[in-house]
Amino acid sequence: MSHSYPSDITREQFDIIRPILESARKSTRPRTIDLFDVFCAVLYILKSGCQWRMLPKEFPKWRTCHYYFSVWSEKMNNESESILEKALKKNSRGNKAEKWSRSKNKLYNS
Repeated sequence: MSHSYPSDITREQFDIIRPILESARKSTRPRTIDLFDVFCAVLYILKSGCQWRMLPKEFPKWRTCHYYFSVWSEKMNNESESILEKALKKNSRGNKAEKWSRSKNKLYNS
């Protein structure tokens, strides 16, 4: 990425949570995008609240970022945390994970 945003994390911080995010990977062809850029895009969306299509051009395509967000935010059952929630908590952004989880539950339980 060529620009830096307040929601971005460092590569060192990302290396700590990379195994969590890669655990959602199915055995397919090699990845052509950088997960760091995708994760920073997800953080940007969570912090700014903007629409996916309004994601700045410095990030990967919005459809790609949305796909990973969907995969990472799936829960196996109501008791477990999603991959995204685990990654956010491990990266000391737990308050965002809780806030995001509560708002998502409101949408599904309405």
